[in-house]
Amino acid sequence: MKRHVLSMHDLTSDDVTRVLDTAESFREVGSRVIKKVPALRGRTVVNLFLENSTRTRISFELAAKRLSADVINFSASGSSVAKGESLKDTALTLQAMGADAIVIRHSSSGSPLQLTRWVEGHVVNAGDGTHEHPTQALLDLYTMRERLGRLEGLRVAIVGDVLHSRVARSLSFGLVKMGAEVTLIGPPTLIPPDAPTWGVQVSYDLDAVMPKLDVCYMLRVQRERQRLDYFPSVREYNRLFGLTATRAESLQEGALIMHPGPMNRGVEIDSDVADLPQSVIEEQVTNGIAVRMSLLYLLLGGGALPGGTDEVSRA
Repeated sequence: MKRHVLSMHDLTSDDVTRVLDTAESFREVGSRVIKKVPALRGRTVVNLFLENSTRTRISFELAAKRLSADVINFSASGSSVAKGESLKDTALTLQAMGADAIVIRHSSSGSPLQLTRWVEGHVVNAGDGTHEHPTQALLDLYTMRERLGRLEGLRVAIVGDVLHSRVARSLSFGLVKMGAEVTLIGPPTLIPPDAPTWGVQVSYDLDAVMPKLDVCYMLRVQRERQRLDYFPSVREYNRLFGLTATRAESLQEGALIMHPGPMNRGVEIDSDVADLPQSVIEEQVTNGIAVRMSLLYLLLGGGALPGGTDEVSRA
């Protein structure tokens, strides 16, 4: 595995399999009375979140703590960043504190790459602008594999605001890498012009694709990142591209409904559909902790699987 995880392109298919297999060993830790293993004792992980986040920040914090690492949470509010400190100076400060790994979320695409030029520790991209969000893709791949038993050959639709979605990019790259068939669906204004070069298909007709799917993955409409009106109205968007109860009924038996969260209920997904048994949205959150434990362990803890000599079972 490479030193940093900034993009799904940094991981080979073997790397992805290794992360998912290792996550299997760590998932059991979450069901224990004492949810800790000593794998990263003495290591320091910094969560450098300079863009708002709840799920991802808490997930990384729990993952590092369950591995017994020391965790520093750093946000823009209440820090020197609010006083005008640059990312470089912040990075140099964290470097001086001996950070072994920095998990960064930033509103500007390319910020994690820039960070690698200033620090010696490992850098993990927790979402940068509209570029990528590789750990979200990994937890989604884990959830699909756990529920459906495979990734190769799965037919997956990623529906909605692909243009502004870093999740859509990372997940598309990851699924194609693992041999799945991916279709991007949304208004023409919200599908990137270069999408066909990702190895995916593009469609503008959700109803035609629904019955063929193994996974229907709905994206949040990211109004905060949109500078223009990309569709006439929320009602029109929901009518054409929302996952309604009627559309959910057209899914084949066993197909999954997924969403990276937070959801806009009534926009990209109807409230009752989000709570259906085939919806695995809450499972995605749970699996995210195990997957991020796996990634931090493999970056900081060495090469052996934790089930071998076996730090998980000993703890």
